[in-house]
Amino acid sequence: MSYIYLNGAFVSDGEARISVSDGGWLHGAGLFETMRAEHGRIFRLDAHLDRLRHSAWQILRPIEPQALPDESIFAELLERNLIRSARVRMTVSAGSLQNPTNAEGQEPTVCITTAPLDSYPADLYEQGGQVVVCNFKLSTTDPIAGHKTTAYLPRLLGLRQARLAQCIEALWFTNENHLAEGCMSNVFILRGKVLQTPPLDTPVLPGIARSVVLEMAASANVTVQECPLTIDDLLDADEVFLTNAIMQVMPVIRVEKHDIGAGRVGPMAKRLLEEYRKLVQTECAQP
Repeated sequence: MSYIYLNGAFVSDGEARISVSDGGWLHGAGLFETMRAEHGRIFRLDAHLDRLRHSAWQILRPIEPQALPDESIFAELLERNLIRSARVRMTVSAGSLQNPTNAEGQEPTVCITTAPLDSYPADLYEQGGQVVVCNFKLSTTDPIAGHKTTAYLPRLLGLRQARLAQCIEALWFTNENHLAEGCMSNVFILRGKVLQTPPLDTPVLPGIARSVVLEMAASANVTVQECPLTIDDLLDADEVFLTNAIMQVMPVIRVEKHDIGAGRVGPMAKRLLEEYRKLVQTECAQP
């Protein structure tokens, strides 16, 4: 039996219930965070919670810090499920919309689930992955762009396109043909000695792994630019890699039929992946 944290209580997965009038169920009015746990601790938990609260303030409704679980709740849930290395998901929805014209006093639905960490195959990191250009476009006027919402169907359709092409990810461009992000990842390119990534106002999700890579690059005195990028910038790159909380740093060696650089994993991706993994282990092992 596995346990779920739901609205202030630990319950078995078979006992967990939400209202059929919940805004997340009815309208996709919700947010979620996918987090990585090692040694029974969430990596960069505060950053995940801050991002969710910021998005809630912008597109859902303000959520006070005390309304969300703290580190002890996550630790207890992992302990109850006997998991030390885990994929952890927290979903926060608008709650019951029985009176949709008056949201005052309505409490959000807060749910946390855990699963054993199912890492990407080692050979993907050693040999690099392939991506496609997504058939869909990201609009700068989309009110949920840049937020991790439960209205995820477009991203799933993009991932289906990638899977059909035997690729790991589909890259989104904007209506102005600027490189944005993957369905579930941020994207970086290396040109010469300069590491580049689309700026947040592209718009793209302010990924937790994205911020970690920017932090590591700055510490290593790598020149970083957050700047608009085109398909030519992508195809002419010496290296390309993706980031998210679970994959960490994933090298990309091919965009559809076009090889990136020498068509093999480059030294920058290798270096950042190694440093990222060390950082996760170090921070999560701390008391």
